[in-house]
Formats: sequence, C-alpha cells, structure tokens
Amino acid sequence: MSSSSSSATDVFENGKYETIPKNVDSTGGNPDGLPVLPPEPLLIVSPMEEGEFPVLILLHGYMLLNSFYSELLQHIASHCFIVVAPQLSLLLRRSQNGQLYTCRGKDCTEDIRSAGAVTDWLRGGLSAALPSQVTPNLAKLALSGHSRGGKTAFALALGMLSITTSIPFRALIGIDPVDGSEGSQTPPPVLTYKTQSFDLEMPVMVIGAGLSEVKKCCMVPPCAANGVNHKEFFNECKPPACHFVAKDYGHMDMLDDKTPGLRGILADCICKNGKSREPMRKFVGGIVVASLRAYLGGDSTDLITVRDTPEIAPVELSAIEFLS
Repeated sequence: MSSSSSSATDVFENGKYETIPKNVDSTGGNPDGLPVLPPEPLLIVSPMEEGEFPVLILLHGYMLLNSFYSELLQHIASHCFIVVAPQLSLLLRRSQNGQLYTCRGKDCTEDIRSAGAVTDWLRGGLSAALPSQVTPNLAKLALSGHSRGGKTAFALALGMLSITTSIPFRALIGIDPVDGSEGSQTPPPVLTYKTQSFDLEMPVMVIGAGLSEVKKCCMVPPCAANGVNHKEFFNECKPPACHFVAKDYGHMDMLDDKTPGLRGILADCICKNGKSREPMRKFVGGIVVASLRAYLGGDSTDLITVRDTPEIAPVELSAIEFLS
C-alpha cells in the first residue's frame, strides 16, 4: 500500500464523477425487471460513467431513513464508488408515493440479519439495478454504518448470530457507532470492554463526533454516551485501524441539511449539534473516500495526508489515532 504524503487532497469536495440515485423496492411489481428483488428497500447511488467500481454498503442510524444520507452518498459515489444504503426498518410500502415505516425496537438482531441478506443479494441482484454501463466490483466490498447502523456493521463483520455472508468484506467503517445508551448496551451486545478484542480480518476506520456524548438538555440522554460510543469501538479494534474525531460536531451532523417528517424532526432535536451540518458531512464523506482508496485501492496517500496535515479537513479534529 502506497503511503506517500502530499500537501493537498481532493476527498473533501465532490469528485469528478456525475452520480445517479436509484430507489429499489423490495416488494411490488418489479418495474425494473430485476432477476431477484432485494430483501430490503435500497437507495443506490452510483457513478454515471462507464466503468467498474468498488462497492460500499452504508447502514443508517436508529429510527432514521436512508434518504437522510443522500448528500453523503452522492459525495462518496462521485469519487468512483457504488454506495448501497438499505432501509432496514421499512416493513410495509402502502403505495408508490406513500410509505408506512415502523421501528424494530432496541434489539438489533433483525437489522443484522437484514444487512447480511442485502450483502448476499448483491452478487445476483446489484448489476441489474445499476445503469448498464456501470459494473460493480464485489471483490472490493466495504461495510459501513452510522450510529446503531455502525453497531450493526460491526456485528455483521464479526460474524455474530452465526451469519456468514457469501461475499467477504474488505474494510469496515464505523461512523459515530453506538451500542446502546448510558450504562446499558442494546441486544445483542457488540462491545466486550476488552482492548483489541474484535476479531476482524480487515482494516477498520472509526469516525467520532465530539458532541455526541454531550446532552442536548438535562432531560435527554446523549445520543452516543461514553462507554458505548466511538471511543470504545476503536479501543476494541486490532491493527490496522484508525480513529478520527470531529471536535465541534454532533451525532447527526453528517445527515442532509433537510430531513423531512417526524424522524427528521427527531434527528434535529434529540442530539447536540454543531453550527452547520455541511462541514461534518464533507469531512465524513472525504475521510470515508480516503479510507476506501487506502483499504480497497491500496493507495493511502489521502489518508496519510489528513493524518499529517489535519488542518486541511473542513472540521477541527480533536483526535487522530492509528494502529499499525
């Protein structure tokens, strides 16, 4: 893996590729004529140009919609990646324009199973859901997740619930992952509270939000409390792994500026936030791209550049750690 450092990087701005989003339903009349429908509804964002591209799965946070990440997905995809974002808590579609969503509760078991099923679907279903000129390179598949989705991603990568996907993951990214709330984990627990206990045969990046452990107000617990947040996830990672923490940004600050509906209102209200989402969204998108270039493409130039010159990031970083 190349590790030379340069004075600048393009990862924090949108890339050169035009992108196209596509919603793929898991039920209904299959208007696209897919050979097999996905086990969960998907939002897929891919480059429009002809080529073969690595694939990233991104799992959404608790009670959130995959559409809330559309700007982040487009940022990543514009740097020549295909991003697949399943809607893990969507149980019933009423009509093309009206959807009924429900929450699966605190237990992540079904989310883990669903994420595994989506991964297995990729081999037989993803190509048909993409533009004809776009080819997925499933030999370069990475897994990521935000908040509860970060926990779900770690659980799936660890093979919990005896789930083994038919396609191996080459990298794992936790975006402000959280395993429960103050003083308690949600089932099934992922954190072991033992340093470097995660048996992961892949490189890992953990991204933290500095304000995620701060209460919005005295009546509301922090969205990612100490003991169950990004710090402990990174503590349990073995090399190679890295950890970046954005100092003045919150647990939801990588979402779109506008997140409509009740879930969007809750995303705005329950967590301590930074002044603006755009800098954090650019940082998360950029550092994810840098890690994918390093872990899937073998070129760590951008990742090392951010490590060595953190002032180029669009946010102030309060922690940068590498295990090698």
